[in-house]
Amino acid sequence: MNTFEWTSELRFMVALALGFLVGLERESTKIEEQKMVFGGVRTHPIISLLGFGCAWLYKIGATFMLPIGLLSIAALTSIAYIAKIKVERFGSTSEISALLTFVAGALALLVDVWVAMALGVVNTILLSEKAALESYVERLNKVEFLATVKFVLVTVIILPVLPNQEFTRFKLNPTSIWQIVIIVSTIGFVGYFLSKKFGEKIGLWLSGAFGGVISSTAFTMAVGRIAQKNPGRAEESLQAAVLASSVMYLKILVLIWLINANFVSSLWWRLVLLFFIGLALAVRVIWRSESNNHESVPTLQNPFEIRPAMAFGVLFVILSVVTAFVRQSLGDPGVLGLSAIVGVSDIVPFILSLVHSSGTTSEIVAPAIIMATMSNTIAKGVYFGALSPSTRKETAITYSVWALLHVPLLFIRS
Repeated sequence: MNTFEWTSELRFMVALALGFLVGLERESTKIEEQKMVFGGVRTHPIISLLGFGCAWLYKIGATFMLPIGLLSIAALTSIAYIAKIKVERFGSTSEISALLTFVAGALALLVDVWVAMALGVVNTILLSEKAALESYVERLNKVEFLATVKFVLVTVIILPVLPNQEFTRFKLNPTSIWQIVIIVSTIGFVGYFLSKKFGEKIGLWLSGAFGGVISSTAFTMAVGRIAQKNPGRAEESLQAAVLASSVMYLKILVLIWLINANFVSSLWWRLVLLFFIGLALAVRVIWRSESNNHESVPTLQNPFEIRPAMAFGVLFVILSVVTAFVRQSLGDPGVLGLSAIVGVSDIVPFILSLVHSSGTTSEIVAPAIIMATMSNTIAKGVYFGALSPSTRKETAITYSVWALLHVPLLFIRS
């Protein structure tokens, strides 16, 4: 099979195209905002081609031409920046963008093309989305931002120094455990970010999709409190809770695939089927509320905060030890019994401890995970019903039917 080759001619076209891309953005900004900016639809392609040309000379032996070319562009942008300051116009985005255009043009010849393409595209996006980015920063919750930064810093510091070996007879590997914490927190943060960004726009019901990515149990209790305070929105809240629980199955499937893909073949169709059953039940619930009250979507905890991440890690270790001990002492029936018990809370740590353990097989893992999700479904039905008396009957029917449909999946072998 022939592989595609990036010839010098094609790399030249990439450099030219990236220059035009940035130049078009700068030209449109110049026209829309009626102000002078460094470079435009002609200047940036020329800068990119200058970078390409200097890189070509570098390759054939004139190595000094590449730094000279970069310094010449730096000199031009410095003159432009000084001129801006004299008329009290501050900001160096356009000048730095021009330097980056030169670098992208040079890299289009010297390294893999995707590097130059990535630089050019990201450069253009950051320039064109200035208003959106500044608006987002104005709305940014500084407490949440600092919590996220702290988690990232702790991760960067902790992960490299953790020993990558197994300890105790339960085979606990600190590096693997922390990697699982990072994966779960990252997926939860994606749902949290989407919920914060789009929650008010899509309404309470559809926000359940994001809630299921963060924590379906926590989301169910949050919307249950909304139903408790505002009975007119009880059925809408029930829909949101059921939808969040439906998304939980897809979240579990993705996590299993990331942690131990060997179990996906025996679980994927079960989890996807339960997702569609939950989706059908969510649609089935009749939206009787005629209220125009746009109550805010419940706010869940940022999964990237250090405390919940550490709590998840501790819970994962505890359940890993308990699961291994139960399996050694009571065998497979004991694991199934434990699966039914852990369903009263967040089942993700338990499920991941199962698939991460080297001693478990698909014969017990699949039924144990289905048992845990069934138990969790029953628990969430009890939580919501206790908080929302007006929809207690509908809640009992919905969650009971859903839980019963788990039962056949416990006995199917694949």
